Amino acid sequence: MTTSPTRPLPAVQLRVPTDEDAHTWHRVFHDPDVMEFLGGPAELSLYEEFTARQRMHDAQLGYCLWTLLDEEGAVIGFTGAQPWPRDKDWGPVGEIEIGWRLARSAWGRGYAYAAALATLERVREAGVPHVVAMIDDANVRSIAVAERLGMTLAERFLLPNGVRHGRRYSLTLGPA
Repeated sequence: MTTSPTRPLPAVQLRVPTDEDAHTWHRVFHDPDVMEFLGGPAELSLYEEFTARQRMHDAQLGYCLWTLLDEEGAVIGFTGAQPWPRDKDWGPVGEIEIGWRLARSAWGRGYAYAAALATLERVREAGVPHVVAMIDDANVRSIAVAERLGMTLAERFLLPNGVRHGRRYSLTLGPA
């Protein structure tokens, strides 16, 4: 598959997040554009907890939000899947959500789509039959990735802030 008729997908590598990745994620995501639909830049402590939780998911489930590396091995974000948190009072509780977040410098180069394809293959191999993607209505880049993956719009809803809308995309995975 290609990102355009003439440009092949970039090579991506996925790895389980390390303690050091918390610092790298904090640095590359400390950008208002990257965090526009996620409440703004976050503190380092959030990424320290987040990477630890992803290591636990990988050990227990065989998948997580993996650190995303480019062709040279530089960290450019994360992609993967995780269970929707049971403590949230909204959203697809009990479902597996796929997602991606990339450094601003990696946008528009095919990394999100290439990494999402790799994620779908890995979660399929782990026996996950169905995934969702929760996307802010205004996040046209992520909507394009979800639709290119073949995901279908299952629901449009008011986000908990009561101001913006979100979308739940859905995809049934075939057997591995």
